[in-house]
Amino acid sequence: MMNAMTTQGLRNQTDLTEFILLGISDVPELQIVFFLVFLLIYTVTISGNLLIVVLIACDQHLHTPMYFFLGNLSCLETFYSTTILPRMITAFLTGDRTIPVWGCFLQYYFFGSLVGSECYMLAAMSYDRFLAICNPLHYLVLMNNTLCVQLIMTSCISCFLLNSVTTYLMSQLSFCGPYILDHFFCDFTPVIMLACEDTHRMELMAFILSSLIALVPFLLTLISYSCIISTILRIPSTTGRQKAFSTCSSHLTVVTVFYGTLVIVYMIPKNDTLKDLNKVFSVFYTVLIPIVNPIVYCLRNREVKEALNKLTSQLCNFFREVWILS
Repeated sequence: MMNAMTTQGLRNQTDLTEFILLGISDVPELQIVFFLVFLLIYTVTISGNLLIVVLIACDQHLHTPMYFFLGNLSCLETFYSTTILPRMITAFLTGDRTIPVWGCFLQYYFFGSLVGSECYMLAAMSYDRFLAICNPLHYLVLMNNTLCVQLIMTSCISCFLLNSVTTYLMSQLSFCGPYILDHFFCDFTPVIMLACEDTHRMELMAFILSSLIALVPFLLTLISYSCIISTILRIPSTTGRQKAFSTCSSHLTVVTVFYGTLVIVYMIPKNDTLKDLNKVFSVFYTVLIPIVNPIVYCLRNREVKEALNKLTSQLCNFFREVWILS
């Protein structure tokens, strides 16, 4: 029976050139609405994250390790939004839901690698807050420019290498038609559900690699914040505790939202009853999480707000001078 399925899969594999993504909804009346909504979300996401990068680059007061990591986090979220949203927006507008096989694997590779890099980036940021709060006297010596660059380069290179293994294994599978993915992007589970062969070994390997990509940085983040909270609780004055907590509250908010939605998406049972709920939470962590970062840091961080006000004032003065000269 298995041999017959494999033979059929190999025969089908020669005809496989593209997958069909069912997307979020197939109701025709909602396609334009979704197009406008997701176009707005993508525009705000790109603009917000690029604004943070510009603020950090232009303001000398933000040239610190914490904001260095924040700028790189904004770049990551810009890139990984771009792996998902442009194709979604185009599909809403044109109705074309097909994606080439090579494009599907490429989308999964870059998205998985960038999300993994974000996990490690959040862990690096939590380590930065750990040093700043738990070891403030040696903070500038320990968290130097060299270490910051090493943390970022190591996290990105490691995740891209680890996810290349999973992507390669996926590309070697034989798929049975119809080649329809019940999702809005090429994620691991929807793709391997189309496989004709047994995927248990591959799923085990993918689980191990995913643990290295997501679970390890999560545990590191958890350890860092356990130490941070323990240190804050030992501060005798209420004002001191509030001041210490305010330096990491924005990051803690981003971490909670990111890992909260990630855990829900990949812990929900993959059955027909909950598949629509799974899509909803997938939208949260693939589409809405990248927009959370600029909103949280711009609204809750005093230094970022001051830099934004300063940049706005400089632009207003510049355009006023141009207007006068013209």
